[in-house]
Amino acid sequence: MTKNSISIGEGVSRLGRAFAICGGGLRRMSLATVVAMGTLANAGYATENETDAPTSAIVVTTVTEVLPILANADVVFLGEVHDNPAHHAVQAELVAQLRPSAVVWEMITQAQAASLSPELLHHGPALAEALDWAESGWPDFTLYQPIFAAGAKAVQFGALVPRAETRRAMEIGVATFFGPDAGLYGLTEPLPKADQTMREADQLANHCNAVPAEILPVLVDLQRLRDAELARGVTMALEQSMVAGSEQTAGPVIVITGNGHARRDRGAPVALQLARPDLAIASLGQSEDGQIAGAFDVELDAPALFRPDPCLAFQ
Repeated sequence: MTKNSISIGEGVSRLGRAFAICGGGLRRMSLATVVAMGTLANAGYATENETDAPTSAIVVTTVTEVLPILANADVVFLGEVHDNPAHHAVQAELVAQLRPSAVVWEMITQAQAASLSPELLHHGPALAEALDWAESGWPDFTLYQPIFAAGAKAVQFGALVPRAETRRAMEIGVATFFGPDAGLYGLTEPLPKADQTMREADQLANHCNAVPAEILPVLVDLQRLRDAELARGVTMALEQSMVAGSEQTAGPVIVITGNGHARRDRGAPVALQLARPDLAIASLGQSEDGQIAGAFDVELDAPALFRPDPCLAFQ
């Protein structure tokens, strides 16, 4: 490791320095608040799209054009801005058309996913209650229910890191939190300095320039942890499909996640490619009014929603 590198296992010491150095600012912003902001800021809302990051995607205008680009992949990432209904309608249609063997969700835990049945996936109110969706912090369940129903024949997997566990990951370091396989998904390796600097700048912007600088590396680590958890969910899904040997294994594994995690240049596909370089991966990024950050295989646009400026609360 070079002098300019930042070890991803240093969460506890960096967090301690952040509290010591930033004193008054952190008294106004508790650790729990930082965790909550980290979850939302990286969740695929408009701030994530409003950057000048390059994209190598094929830009299309219909779902019909998206399908052939994704059709031959082993794993398909379907990005979204979480509260955009048009993005979810596209996801539901693609899940129905691609007939996945498994669906991996950013929004639920593996324990929750394991409790789901095909019948429950078709029953919106009961499913929302089973997932405790009203208390989850995610947008209205009616946006997601058609996607669950479209993939009801697939095995469901969850990759959510609960808020309490996220706090623990911040304290002990994400590589330690992730476990023995952390190296397979890149969590034991520091990012190149330029990449680290860029990601920290993105985190600062996503958090309304309201978090201390010492917290930014930890937030970058958390984003990488979520990417790795999604990638591990895919690996689990593929392994279970091989063991099951059912006719469902003909379809791909589909990942439902925010655009930030679906990025080919830094998101979960990167972590997955490290662990499983044999896989064919394809990613859809869904933009708003032509704005999106990152590289995808294909990009589909939708009108942006009107949203109050979340940064007004910090003025």
